[in-house]
Amino acid sequence: MKKLKVCPGVCGLEALVTVESEDGMEATVQVESQCPAVQKMIAALEQPVDAYEACFVKPGEGPVYEAAENLQHGACPVPSAVLKCIEAECNLALPRDVSMTFV
Repeated sequence: MKKLKVCPGVCGLEALVTVESEDGMEATVQVESQCPAVQKMIAALEQPVDAYEACFVKPGEGPVYEAAENLQHGACPVPSAVLKCIEAECNLALPRDVSMTFV
């Protein structure tokens, strides 16, 4: 199981992404968040998620971003965090932190 905490910025509606996979091919995604749009996104995401179908597509495509049509802000980092967590749990990428910082 992999978990990823998301601090999205000015909205302050943090999210905790949890992904579990038994076979490295399909993953179950849960997101705890007070954001109603993120809750709708996760409810719309068909489970389990095919890790390869989700992660090996062009940016903005695949089942995670299809479910993200429920979001209100195009810059919301939650869909990207979901993909990073799927990658790490399914051994498609190493679990390394990412960050964005205004300078």
